[in-house]
Amino acid sequence: MKQAEIKELSVEELQQKLAELKKEYADLKMAHTVTPLENPLQIRKTRRTVARLATELTKRELQ
Repeated sequence: MKQAEIKELSVEELQQKLAELKKEYADLKMAHTVTPLENPLQIRKTRRTVARLATELTKRELQ
């Protein structure tokens, strides 16, 4: 998810998407621990998207 897409979302949508991606990240990490993933870069991509969403939420709360 690109930064431009994130900026267009509302606060509620950001919170919902953040919860979904945190769960997906945990699932990916668990799956990778059990059996190596075919594309381990998914973990990095998901982690960075979670960080982008969390940053945008914090930024909006401070405004």
